[in-house]
Amino acid sequence: MSPLSGVPAARPPRAHWPGFGVQRCPGHPKAASRRCPLRVAASMSPRATRRLLLVAGLVAALAVSPVSPIHVYTQREVYGTVGSRVTLSCSFWSSEWISEDISITWHFQAEGSRDSISIFHYAKGQPYIDDVGTFKERMEWAGNPRRRDGSIVIHSLEPSDNGTFTCDVKNPPDIVGKSSQVTLYVLEKVPPRYGVVLGSVIGGVLLLVAVLVALGYGTRYCWRRRQAVLQRRLSAMEKGKLQRSGKDGSKRSRQAPVLYAMLDHGRGTKKAKGGAGDSRKDRK
Repeated sequence: MSPLSGVPAARPPRAHWPGFGVQRCPGHPKAASRRCPLRVAASMSPRATRRLLLVAGLVAALAVSPVSPIHVYTQREVYGTVGSRVTLSCSFWSSEWISEDISITWHFQAEGSRDSISIFHYAKGQPYIDDVGTFKERMEWAGNPRRRDGSIVIHSLEPSDNGTFTCDVKNPPDIVGKSSQVTLYVLEKVPPRYGVVLGSVIGGVLLLVAVLVALGYGTRYCWRRRQAVLQRRLSAMEKGKLQRSGKDGSKRSRQAPVLYAMLDHGRGTKKAKGGAGDSRKDRK
Protein backbone atom coordinates (compact mmCIF):
# COMPACT_ATOMS: atom_id res chain seq x y z
CA MET A 1 0.00 0.00 0.00
CA SER A 2 1.49 3.40 -1.03
CA PRO A 3 1.86 5.79 1.96
CA LEU A 4 0.47 8.81 0.01
CA SER A 5 -2.20 7.47 -2.32
CA GLY A 6 -3.23 4.28 -0.53
CA VAL A 7 -2.91 2.30 -3.79
CA PRO A 8 -1.27 -1.16 -3.47
CA ALA A 9 2.22 -1.09 -4.88
CA ALA A 10 5.39 -3.10 -4.81
CA ARG A 11 7.04 -2.41 -1.50
CA PRO A 12 10.78 -1.71 -1.76
CA PRO A 13 13.12 -2.71 0.99
CA ARG A 14 12.69 -0.77 4.22
CA ALA A 15 16.17 0.66 3.87
CA HIS A 16 15.00 2.67 0.84
CA TRP A 17 11.98 4.25 2.63
CA PRO A 18 13.13 7.66 3.91
CA GLY A 19 11.23 8.42 7.07
CA PHE A 20 8.49 5.84 6.58
CA GLY A 21 8.17 2.49 8.29
CA VAL A 22 5.83 -0.30 9.22
CA GLN A 23 5.09 -0.55 12.91
CA ARG A 24 3.20 -3.20 14.81
CA CYS A 25 0.09 -2.14 16.68
CA PRO A 26 0.88 -2.21 20.42
CA GLY A 27 -1.76 -3.70 22.68
CA HIS A 28 -3.47 -5.51 19.82
CA PRO A 29 -4.42 -9.16 20.56
CA LYS A 30 -2.67 -10.23 17.40
CA ALA A 31 0.17 -7.78 17.65
CA ALA A 32 2.68 -10.48 16.79
CA SER A 33 1.04 -11.22 13.41
CA ARG A 34 -0.95 -7.97 12.66
CA ARG A 35 0.60 -4.80 11.31
CA CYS A 36 -0.75 -1.25 11.56
CA PRO A 37 -1.32 0.93 8.45
CA LEU A 38 1.72 2.81 7.33
CA ARG A 39 2.06 6.29 8.74
CA VAL A 40 4.62 9.06 8.79
CA ALA A 41 7.12 8.26 11.44
CA ALA A 42 8.26 10.81 13.93
CA SER A 43 11.77 10.36 12.66
CA MET A 44 10.97 12.01 9.26
CA SER A 45 13.89 14.19 8.16
CA PRO A 46 13.43 18.01 7.88
CA ARG A 47 14.50 17.94 4.23
CA ALA A 48 11.77 15.43 3.37
CA THR A 49 9.23 17.58 5.24
CA ARG A 50 10.18 20.69 3.28
CA ARG A 51 9.93 18.80 0.00
CA LEU A 52 6.51 17.49 0.89
CA LEU A 53 5.23 20.97 1.80
CA LEU A 54 6.67 22.42 -1.41
CA VAL A 55 4.93 19.82 -3.56
CA ALA A 56 1.65 20.40 -1.74
CA GLY A 57 1.92 24.17 -2.28
CA LEU A 58 2.61 23.76 -6.00
CA VAL A 59 -0.35 21.43 -6.42
CA ALA A 60 -2.63 23.88 -4.60
CA ALA A 61 -1.39 26.82 -6.73
CA LEU A 62 -1.98 24.92 -9.97
CA ALA A 63 -5.38 23.67 -8.89
CA VAL A 64 -6.74 27.19 -8.15
CA SER A 65 -6.96 29.44 -11.25
CA PRO A 66 -6.60 33.19 -10.58
CA VAL A 67 -9.82 35.19 -11.11
CA SER A 68 -9.76 39.01 -11.14
CA PRO A 69 -12.91 40.85 -10.03
CA ILE A 70 -15.18 42.55 -12.54
CA HIS A 71 -15.79 46.28 -12.03
CA VAL A 72 -19.19 47.90 -12.70
CA TYR A 73 -19.68 51.68 -12.94
CA THR A 74 -22.84 53.82 -12.86
CA GLN A 75 -23.75 57.39 -12.01
CA ARG A 76 -24.63 58.17 -8.42
CA GLU A 77 -27.71 60.26 -9.17
CA VAL A 78 -29.88 60.92 -12.22
CA TYR A 79 -32.65 63.54 -12.48
CA GLY A 80 -35.67 63.62 -14.76
CA THR A 81 -39.08 65.23 -15.07
CA VAL A 82 -42.46 63.55 -15.27
CA GLY A 83 -43.25 62.42 -18.82
CA SER A 84 -39.66 62.66 -20.07
CA ARG A 85 -37.14 59.87 -20.60
CA VAL A 86 -33.85 59.17 -18.90
CA THR A 87 -30.86 56.95 -19.66
CA LEU A 88 -29.39 54.83 -16.87
CA SER A 89 -25.79 54.29 -17.88
CA CYS A 90 -23.89 51.17 -16.82
CA SER A 91 -20.36 50.34 -17.93
CA PHE A 92 -18.05 47.57 -16.77
CA TRP A 93 -14.46 46.39 -17.01
CA SER A 94 -13.41 42.75 -17.19
CA SER A 95 -9.99 41.19 -17.57
CA GLU A 96 -11.53 38.40 -19.66
CA TRP A 97 -12.76 38.51 -23.24
CA ILE A 98 -16.46 39.25 -23.58
CA SER A 99 -17.94 35.77 -23.73
CA GLU A 100 -21.26 34.61 -25.13
CA ASP A 101 -22.36 33.76 -21.60
CA ILE A 102 -22.19 37.35 -20.37
CA SER A 103 -25.24 38.44 -18.39
CA ILE A 104 -26.46 41.89 -17.34
CA THR A 105 -29.20 42.32 -14.76
CA TRP A 106 -31.01 45.44 -13.55
CA HIS A 107 -32.87 45.55 -10.23
CA PHE A 108 -35.17 48.26 -8.90
CA GLN A 109 -35.89 49.21 -5.30
CA ALA A 110 -38.65 51.77 -4.94
CA GLU A 111 -38.19 54.74 -2.63
CA GLY A 112 -39.18 53.81 0.91
CA SER A 113 -39.32 50.07 0.11
CA ARG A 114 -37.03 47.28 1.28
CA ASP A 115 -37.85 44.86 -1.53
CA SER A 116 -35.84 44.77 -4.74
CA ILE A 117 -37.31 43.37 -7.97
CA SER A 118 -35.65 42.34 -11.23
CA ILE A 119 -36.77 44.53 -14.13
CA PHE A 120 -34.32 43.65 -16.92
CA HIS A 121 -32.04 40.79 -17.89
CA TYR A 122 -29.62 40.29 -20.76
CA ALA A 123 -28.35 36.78 -21.56
CA LYS A 124 -27.27 34.76 -24.61
CA GLY A 125 -27.24 37.91 -26.70
CA GLN A 126 -30.92 38.73 -26.07
CA PRO A 127 -32.50 41.38 -23.82
CA TYR A 128 -35.46 40.39 -21.65
CA ILE A 129 -37.76 42.82 -19.85
CA ASP A 130 -39.42 41.30 -16.80
CA ASP A 131 -43.17 41.41 -16.46
CA VAL A 132 -42.93 42.48 -12.83
CA GLY A 133 -43.28 46.19 -12.16
CA THR A 134 -44.43 49.11 -14.28
CA PHE A 135 -41.41 49.28 -16.59
CA LYS A 136 -42.50 46.61 -19.07
CA GLU A 137 -43.88 49.00 -21.69
CA ARG A 138 -41.55 51.88 -20.88
CA MET A 139 -38.09 50.31 -20.93
CA GLU A 140 -35.62 50.10 -23.81
CA TRP A 141 -32.27 48.31 -24.14
CA ALA A 142 -29.52 50.78 -25.13
CA GLY A 143 -26.36 48.85 -24.28
CA ASN A 144 -23.75 46.88 -26.19
CA PRO A 145 -21.81 44.24 -24.23
CA ARG A 146 -19.03 44.19 -26.85
CA ARG A 147 -18.37 47.80 -25.96
CA ARG A 148 -18.77 47.04 -22.24
CA ASP A 149 -22.03 48.95 -22.05
CA GLY A 150 -25.16 47.77 -20.24
CA SER A 151 -27.30 50.92 -20.29
CA ILE A 152 -31.08 51.06 -20.40
CA VAL A 153 -33.60 53.83 -21.18
CA ILE A 154 -36.83 54.49 -19.28
CA HIS A 155 -39.57 56.41 -21.12
CA SER A 156 -42.52 58.40 -19.75
CA LEU A 157 -41.18 58.84 -16.25
CA GLU A 158 -43.66 58.68 -13.39
CA PRO A 159 -43.37 59.81 -9.75
CA SER A 160 -43.39 56.16 -8.71
CA ASP A 161 -40.11 55.65 -10.57
CA ASN A 162 -38.20 57.32 -7.75
CA GLY A 163 -35.81 54.79 -6.28
CA THR A 164 -32.53 52.95 -6.63
CA PHE A 165 -31.52 50.98 -9.72
CA THR A 166 -28.77 48.34 -9.47
CA CYS A 167 -26.67 47.08 -12.39
CA ASP A 168 -24.98 43.68 -12.06
CA VAL A 169 -22.70 42.15 -14.72
CA LYS A 170 -21.27 38.62 -14.97
CA ASN A 171 -18.71 37.65 -17.62
CA PRO A 172 -17.76 34.00 -17.01
CA PRO A 173 -15.26 33.05 -15.77
CA ASP A 174 -15.04 36.60 -14.43
CA ILE A 175 -18.03 36.51 -12.10
CA VAL A 176 -16.57 37.98 -8.92
CA GLY A 177 -17.30 41.65 -8.32
CA LYS A 178 -19.68 44.19 -6.84
CA SER A 179 -22.73 45.66 -8.52
CA SER A 180 -23.24 49.41 -8.88
CA GLN A 181 -26.25 51.54 -7.91
CA VAL A 182 -27.78 54.73 -9.29
CA THR A 183 -30.58 56.76 -7.67
CA LEU A 184 -33.30 58.23 -9.89
CA TYR A 185 -35.15 61.40 -8.87
CA VAL A 186 -38.30 62.22 -10.83
CA LEU A 187 -39.38 65.87 -10.52
CA GLU A 188 -42.71 67.46 -11.34
CA LYS A 189 -43.03 69.60 -14.44
CA VAL A 190 -42.41 73.31 -13.99
CA PRO A 191 -45.59 75.38 -14.67
CA PRO A 192 -45.38 77.34 -17.95
CA ARG A 193 -46.06 80.76 -16.38
CA TYR A 194 -43.57 80.18 -13.65
CA GLY A 195 -41.08 79.02 -16.24
CA VAL A 196 -41.63 82.12 -18.36
CA VAL A 197 -41.20 84.42 -15.36
CA LEU A 198 -38.11 82.56 -14.22
CA GLY A 199 -36.66 82.64 -17.74
CA SER A 200 -37.30 86.38 -18.09
CA VAL A 201 -35.70 87.09 -14.72
CA ILE A 202 -32.65 85.04 -15.58
CA GLY A 203 -32.45 86.71 -19.00
CA GLY A 204 -32.70 90.18 -17.47
CA VAL A 205 -29.96 89.43 -14.96
CA LEU A 206 -27.71 88.07 -17.68
CA LEU A 207 -28.40 91.13 -19.87
CA LEU A 208 -27.61 93.48 -16.99
CA VAL A 209 -24.36 91.67 -16.30
CA ALA A 210 -23.45 91.85 -19.99
CA VAL A 211 -24.17 95.61 -20.08
CA LEU A 212 -22.06 96.23 -16.97
CA VAL A 213 -19.20 94.23 -18.41
CA ALA A 214 -19.44 96.13 -21.71
CA LEU A 215 -19.47 99.49 -19.88
CA GLY A 216 -16.46 98.46 -17.86
CA TYR A 217 -14.50 97.45 -20.94
CA GLY A 218 -15.62 100.60 -22.82
CA THR A 219 -14.59 102.90 -19.98
CA ARG A 220 -11.26 101.20 -19.67
CA TYR A 221 -10.67 101.44 -23.41
CA CYS A 222 -11.55 105.16 -23.51
CA TRP A 223 -9.34 105.89 -20.54
CA ARG A 224 -6.41 104.08 -22.12
CA ARG A 225 -6.97 105.87 -25.42
CA ARG A 226 -7.09 109.26 -23.70
CA GLN A 227 -3.91 108.48 -21.82
CA ALA A 228 -2.23 107.52 -25.08
CA VAL A 229 -3.34 110.81 -26.73
CA LEU A 230 -2.08 112.86 -23.79
CA GLN A 231 1.19 111.00 -23.88
CA ARG A 232 1.61 111.73 -27.57
CA ARG A 233 0.82 115.43 -27.03
CA LEU A 234 3.33 115.69 -24.20
CA SER A 235 6.01 114.04 -26.28
CA ALA A 236 5.23 116.36 -29.23
CA MET A 237 5.43 119.42 -26.98
CA GLU A 238 8.76 118.29 -25.60
CA LYS A 239 10.08 117.75 -29.11
CA GLY A 240 8.84 121.22 -30.16
CA LYS A 241 10.54 122.90 -27.21
CA LEU A 242 13.77 121.17 -28.03
CA GLN A 243 13.56 122.23 -31.67
CA ARG A 244 12.76 125.86 -30.71
CA SER A 245 15.64 126.00 -28.30
CA GLY A 246 17.93 124.63 -30.98
CA LYS A 247 16.77 127.21 -33.53
CA ASP A 248 17.20 130.08 -31.06
CA GLY A 249 20.71 128.97 -30.27
CA SER A 250 21.65 128.78 -33.95
CA LYS A 251 20.18 132.25 -34.59
CA ARG A 252 22.13 133.73 -31.71
CA SER A 253 25.31 132.13 -32.89
CA ARG A 254 24.74 133.59 -36.37
CA GLN A 255 23.83 137.11 -35.14
CA ALA A 256 26.91 137.48 -32.92
CA PRO A 257 29.47 137.87 -35.79
CA VAL A 258 27.20 140.32 -37.58
CA LEU A 259 26.92 142.47 -34.48
CA TYR A 260 30.64 142.39 -33.97
CA ALA A 261 31.18 143.39 -37.61
CA MET A 262 28.72 146.28 -37.30
CA LEU A 263 30.47 147.49 -34.17
CA ASP A 264 33.86 147.40 -35.86
CA HIS A 265 32.52 149.24 -38.89
CA GLY A 266 31.00 151.98 -36.68
CA ARG A 267 34.27 152.49 -34.87
CA GLY A 268 36.15 152.78 -38.17
CA THR A 269 33.81 155.43 -39.53
CA LYS A 270 34.13 157.46 -36.34
CA LYS A 271 37.88 157.40 -36.57
CA ALA A 272 37.77 158.48 -40.19
CA LYS A 273 35.51 161.43 -39.38
CA GLY A 274 37.75 162.47 -36.48
CA GLY A 275 40.85 162.49 -38.69
CA ALA A 276 39.17 164.64 -41.33
CA GLY A 277 38.15 167.26 -38.73
CA ASP A 278 41.65 167.43 -37.39
CA SER A 279 43.08 168.04 -40.80
CA ARG A 280 40.59 170.83 -41.42
CA LYS A 281 41.56 172.53 -38.18
CA ASP A 282 45.20 172.38 -39.07
CA ARG A 283 44.55 173.99 -42.40
CA LYS A 284 42.75 176.86 -40.78
